[in-house]
Amino acid sequence: MYRLLFRAYGPQHWWPARTATEVVVGAILTQNTAWSNVERAIANLRRARALSWKALRDLSESELAELIRPSGTYRVKAGRLRAFVGELWGRHGGSLRAMLDGDLTAVRRRLLAIRGIGPETADAILLYVGNRPIFVADAYTKRILLRHHLINENAGYEAVRWLFQSSLPADAAIFNEYHALLVAVAKKHCRSKASCPGCPLEALAHDDSL
Repeated sequence: MYRLLFRAYGPQHWWPARTATEVVVGAILTQNTAWSNVERAIANLRRARALSWKALRDLSESELAELIRPSGTYRVKAGRLRAFVGELWGRHGGSLRAMLDGDLTAVRRRLLAIRGIGPETADAILLYVGNRPIFVADAYTKRILLRHHLINENAGYEAVRWLFQSSLPADAAIFNEYHALLVAVAKKHCRSKASCPGCPLEALAHDDSL
């Protein structure tokens, strides 16, 4: 699957962001919304010169909420961003590198303990910011694997993540590219209603009714 996707699409250069701060902010804001909405929220933050950890720390929660309004459920997400920023400054002196350094299991556990940070968000931060070898098993990935008979419909996030991590070398670059390629094919072909003609994975056994 990886070889077919890479041959069709080439390098994806993910995550789509200018800085590590933007990656983290985007990973939190993209929960339950389209990426286009996240881009609008990030553009607001950029115009307000609020895309640094110091600036985010110094914003009130209401100011932050107004800036990220396009992302949807903006008050909830402002609280989540504030919780992350509070952990970053309270325990790691504002250093993202320090926050993500150390034993991977322990670092992941620390991220998951932050209010509003779930497994997918934590893993995106670890992979795309920390360059840690962990796979982001998002809904696109699950849909593709289900249609290709590699998981059943009851497979949870951790089972899907572990399928990749137990089957591939522990290489952050591979996990990065693979996740991005799966997102690309999901958006082009493996949508909620499958459009299989021309899909790089069309020749593989699949069920487009799922």
